[in-house]
Amino acid sequence: MSTEVAQNTLSSLLEAVQPPNGGRNIHDPATGELVARAPEHGTEELDAAVAAARAAQAAWAARSHGERSEFLNRAADAIEASAEALAELLSREQGKPLNGPNARFEVGACASWLRATAALDLQPEVLVDDATSHAELHYRPLGVIGAIGPWNWPMMISVWQLAPSLRMGNTVVMKPSEYTPLSVLALAAVINTELPDGVLTVVSGGREVGERLAAHPGIDKVMFTGSTATGKAIIRSSADTVKRLTLELGGNDAGIVLEDADPRAIAEDLFWGAFINTGQTCAALKRLYVPESIYDEVCDALVEVARLMPMGNGLDENNVLGPLQNKAQFDIVARLVDEARAAGARVLIGGNPVDDQPGYFYPTTLVADIANDNSLVVEEQFGPALPIIRYSTLDDAIAMANGLDVGLGASVWSSDPARARQVAARIQAGSVWINKHGAIDPRVPFGGTKQSGYGLEFGVDGLKALGAPQVIS
Repeated sequence: MSTEVAQNTLSSLLEAVQPPNGGRNIHDPATGELVARAPEHGTEELDAAVAAARAAQAAWAARSHGERSEFLNRAADAIEASAEALAELLSREQGKPLNGPNARFEVGACASWLRATAALDLQPEVLVDDATSHAELHYRPLGVIGAIGPWNWPMMISVWQLAPSLRMGNTVVMKPSEYTPLSVLALAAVINTELPDGVLTVVSGGREVGERLAAHPGIDKVMFTGSTATGKAIIRSSADTVKRLTLELGGNDAGIVLEDADPRAIAEDLFWGAFINTGQTCAALKRLYVPESIYDEVCDALVEVARLMPMGNGLDENNVLGPLQNKAQFDIVARLVDEARAAGARVLIGGNPVDDQPGYFYPTTLVADIANDNSLVVEEQFGPALPIIRYSTLDDAIAMANGLDVGLGASVWSSDPARARQVAARIQAGSVWINKHGAIDPRVPFGGTKQSGYGLEFGVDGLKALGAPQVIS
């Protein structure tokens, strides 16, 4: 096999993914301009993709972990060779800027995640080894994985799903969000230059394709990242075929600042914990609890940071915040901020979008003096608006943080790491970070509690979740 890796341009990527005729128009959320047309696949195309994946799976599973890892490393090389074109397409379709923790960051993370997954060491576990018995635990491929992804991090989350699936000997059929199909189609086209036929297929369609995938008898497991409501529908659809599921669902992550924290020292990390990807991140900081003693200082420090972060068209190299990806999400954020203001909350910055500009831009918004039962606190805003809630005792803050039916991530901010760990242990969330928020790592398992889903991704535990345990005694 040649060691040369082709370098794609944006035009060549679009040529590879656009249908020759028809399709659905995809528009830039920053400008409203047409980006390209995406194919509109239906259930027949899904059935064909599943059949091809099943046909390819046995030969793929017959390869060793080392061989499959080498394929993942070559796929990472291919992504890096076309990184700028992929980042530009991602920026135009999703809206996120090229710079900052955005489009170029996401494409780079795809390559890094493939390499990290390839490097994970999964060995058989010896359970019993004595004079009378020997037992080992192995993990065998499940078969065909159905992956359903979101529109906020379409490329990176696709890699989170496909990389461990392929490493474990499964084949994959992916359904991207209807809002961002081009990014996933292009990413898969690049990866597939290094994979055997049928191992990875993308089916770009609407709700009926997702429903069919979740119920499909040829799919052995579904991985889904998205809303809790859709996750519940997938659970129901998968029941008749008793599919395995990994569900990373909605979150409304709380952050608790302790009295000993330095407001200015933590302000920028707090900001990016909340506003990464313009707030459109499942495990972003979405509720901030601050003690009365430093409440005004934290608010002031956050406002200072927010003023320095330029928002605009993602192709402008100066911007680090972009538009909301779609009108529906823009309307949700606007409604929640308007309701908070009407209830007497104080808008420190933002809160007034410009009506006559193109694109779904909602300004960076900080909301203070807000009640914990306000809709901006209780509902997941998934956008650039952060409520800052005042608390009097730490027990109150923890009770408020734990008071919702979700528990994806959380964070504790303190100058005393030992005390922060004690507080973290009392928070009901799958991941709790200290003095940072949303800092995921391909070696560290990630998953939610409560209605934020179940199952683990990342690390060796993530690999195991893509295998069927088998005990050999």
